[in-house]
Amino acid sequence: MNSSELKAACLEVKKASQVLGSLSESKKNEVLGAVHDALLKESDFILAENAKDMERAESVFHLSSSMKERLNLTEKRIVSIAEGVRQVMTLPDPSGRTISDRTLPNGLEIVKTSVHFGTIAMIYESRPNVTVDAAVLCLKSGNACILRGGKEAHFTNAALTQVIQKALVSCNVPKQAVFSILDPSHELVNELLHLRGIIDLVIPRGGHRLIQTVVSNSSVPVIETGSGVCHTYVDKEADLDKAVRIIVNAKVQRPSVCNAMETLLIHKDVADAAVKKVFPELEAYGVEIRGDERICSLWPHAIPAVEADWSTEYGDLILSVRVVDSLEEAINHISRYSTHHSECIVTENKKNARLFVNAIDAACVYVNASTRFTDGFEFGFGAEIGISTQKLHVRGPMGLEALVTCKYKIFGDGQVRG
Repeated sequence: MNSSELKAACLEVKKASQVLGSLSESKKNEVLGAVHDALLKESDFILAENAKDMERAESVFHLSSSMKERLNLTEKRIVSIAEGVRQVMTLPDPSGRTISDRTLPNGLEIVKTSVHFGTIAMIYESRPNVTVDAAVLCLKSGNACILRGGKEAHFTNAALTQVIQKALVSCNVPKQAVFSILDPSHELVNELLHLRGIIDLVIPRGGHRLIQTVVSNSSVPVIETGSGVCHTYVDKEADLDKAVRIIVNAKVQRPSVCNAMETLLIHKDVADAAVKKVFPELEAYGVEIRGDERICSLWPHAIPAVEADWSTEYGDLILSVRVVDSLEEAINHISRYSTHHSECIVTENKKNARLFVNAIDAACVYVNASTRFTDGFEFGFGAEIGISTQKLHVRGPMGLEALVTCKYKIFGDGQVRG
């Protein structure tokens, strides 16, 4: 695909967005129902194509085990992805709602309504579920979408797009409403980022390098989704049994995702007891511990941490650990190294919990719960299009409500401004 072909394809997507913007909520749900059914019906085809990507993951791309885990689809995962589509169907349409309605003293009626953006481009790495999540959230909110996934998921993304497009056609909706760029050329991504006027919004989803490349080069407005250097702080008044469950889940349940814990901070008063309780559990899962001097003195298997460890999103079974002297020191450490994604305190002291949640600048701040819950599906959004770590216009897991903007409709009777 060359640049002129890309522009022509994106113009077709823009035309499709005009059709989507006029669909009723019941019609949108009909489309999503067709997508749900098609995913389940075509699961064997999708899995066969995913197997091609998994073979290349080993032989061509030499992906790490955690990255292969992100890429791999199973029958159970397809069922879960389809269930996410069904959940989105049950959610109210975010577009076309009246947000406010007021009449000025001069008689002008000002009605603020929610409206779809139009055309949204998603640039993401090798997570096939994002292809479906992005498509269905865009469809339900009235947006057409241009999807550019990672080359490692080429066959899977092509199959998923084909299945979704067949569902669209079966409902008499233009298949261009969901379009995937399958050409791996980086030059095409740069072209895409400069199609201002055709594309209304770009959302990158992936590692720090991908996100910063998009943010730095796009002339189209961008929602910055975050890399996740997520912290868990074990306070001196923590329930250590509770802490063990939270820490192990946050690190090992899916270490490759952005809401997995990367740094553990432990108050000095409970450091010895916490290390004895949690480190054997972590090492049983194959977690490599990189610790500061005090951690290394408490746990002989720890590798000495270097400065870069505190700001690294490992995406793997590696954990940096530090002992802190106080809650304030933990807050200062997080403030210095946080990517403003998800942070957690484990404590039974309500005053300390309140200080932590108020002081930490992050999209999601937890008390006594795993950072792994930062997820649109877990928050009840049905699915998510990304997790925003910026402050405008949305923050945190982005569901349907994040995919609309507003329009003011003003009704008068001949008023002029004096």
